[in-house]
Amino acid sequence: MIIDFGQPDVSLDSRKPRGFTLIELLVVIAIIAVLVALLLPAVQAAREAARRAQCTNNLKQIGLALHGYMGVNGGLPPGYISTYDRLVRAEIGPGWGWGSRILPFLEQQSLYDSINYSASLSQPETYTSRTVPLSVFLCPTDTMPLTWMTKNGEMVIRAGSIWEVSTDIAKVAGSNYVGMFGIGEPGVDGDGVFFRDSFITPKDILDGMSQTACVGERSTDLSRNRGQATWAGSVPNTFLWSCSLVGNPDPDAGTPCVREDGSGAILGHTGEGHGPGDRGADVNQFCSAHGRGAYFLFCDGHVRYLRTEMNYPTYKAISTRAKGEVISNVE
Repeated sequence: MIIDFGQPDVSLDSRKPRGFTLIELLVVIAIIAVLVALLLPAVQAAREAARRAQCTNNLKQIGLALHGYMGVNGGLPPGYISTYDRLVRAEIGPGWGWGSRILPFLEQQSLYDSINYSASLSQPETYTSRTVPLSVFLCPTDTMPLTWMTKNGEMVIRAGSIWEVSTDIAKVAGSNYVGMFGIGEPGVDGDGVFFRDSFITPKDILDGMSQTACVGERSTDLSRNRGQATWAGSVPNTFLWSCSLVGNPDPDAGTPCVREDGSGAILGHTGEGHGPGDRGADVNQFCSAHGRGAYFLFCDGHVRYLRTEMNYPTYKAISTRAKGEVISNVE
């Protein structure tokens, strides 16, 4: 007996698969865009957290190096070494600073050995040593240049723009960390732990090493992106310029920028009413690219993030070594 199952229905097998319509494609793209938008801030936050951790670690390494230096020499290195010439009424160098003195404790013995500390930072023979960029002195979040040119001359603001008439002095390696001079303008006899020809021992820090800031952050964001610093030292005969338009009622009048001493490239201060991280502060103060605040290394070796809005008298108090202020809360 023959059973007839009929002809197979091939209509389903021969049917081509249906593609996405334009509306469906647009919906998929929109969903992917939303997912990326949700994911991107988390990725950026994770990256910034890693950069903050690296910045904190840099300061801790600097703290260990400073303690290593103290263990060998009995005190902190000088803020910078320089001789004042009364005839020309200026410092004549050599200018090498605290950052260069701790190089052996940062695994940079060969760089340390290459430095002629009796030669001025502005002399051509020091070029190779003073222009070496070191990752331990650079915050990964900031845009500090690996090298920058120190200058002398004049600057003025006209029509909202900075006009500069200056002379190049010496190129130096960049740094995001400067020593604590204290409350006043950097230079001689600071009330912090670093200044010209200083040698501060632990017994000189009467306010307590855990409550006295030693090193803080410096960002290029300061004063219209002029917040530059170096680990090398204070180049003789150079100046920095604070060129913020904040508080200037008439920028078209040709208001000159404020000239700051070149030692501000390796030292910072807490005076003039600006908290840590205030981008309108002087070019020789403290700032970071981590938001409204900055990281500070304290003399006992711990690192803390201080916000711009912190109590200002407390901020000044932690910048001095022996004024006897009562500090109840550093945050």
